[in-house]
Amino acid sequence: MATTHETTTKQDILQYLLKQGQATAHELAESLDISAQAIRRHLKDLEAEGLIQYQSVHAGMGRPQHLYELTREGRHRFPDQYDKFAISLLDTLTETVGQDQVSSILRKQWQRKAIVYRNNLGKGSLQERVAKLVELRRAEGYMAEWHSLEPAEGTAQTESGFIISEHHCAISHIAESFPNVCDHELEMFATALEDCTVERTHWIIDGQHQCGYLIKSR
Repeated sequence: MATTHETTTKQDILQYLLKQGQATAHELAESLDISAQAIRRHLKDLEAEGLIQYQSVHAGMGRPQHLYELTREGRHRFPDQYDKFAISLLDTLTETVGQDQVSSILRKQWQRKAIVYRNNLGKGSLQERVAKLVELRRAEGYMAEWHSLEPAEGTAQTESGFIISEHHCAISHIAESFPNVCDHELEMFATALEDCTVERTHWIIDGQHQCGYLIKSR
């Protein structure tokens, strides 16, 4: 039986891979401050449980490195706010009123949520509102973070903005069955930040390890 310490370490590995997307055993060992031997034992166990997988990547003339990442089952180990009941309810609604009507209902729901967000964000600077939005998303079960995007020196880039990254989606199960909710979510951000443009840069549904949004002032 695994000890509490071993369970915690394995959870730390899963959370690191959830946030970073991929990592080598060496990177994991350094980040979590445990020995290479211990990290490889945990990785072997997690792979046997079907929670992680790896791909071999050649780097220079040496032996290929193993890049570890979460499997779909590994992602589903993280708690979601809405799960089987919500999916079942949406399936029933689709059978009852049709896909178009369900899409309209979902859009209305996201519009209402956008107003709640906007009221909570207040009238501060864009940076203050982005930071507050990330706090709200974290409270809802999203592993969200933000950083500023400044013009790069020596390039033609002149625009600045902010990137919101969400490494875990609280409605991932719903999005897999009803991917149009992600479009409504994008509209929700644009409504909550009404003086900004919002673009999707990454999408978990497309197989990427995070959802990302680029936010710029109009």
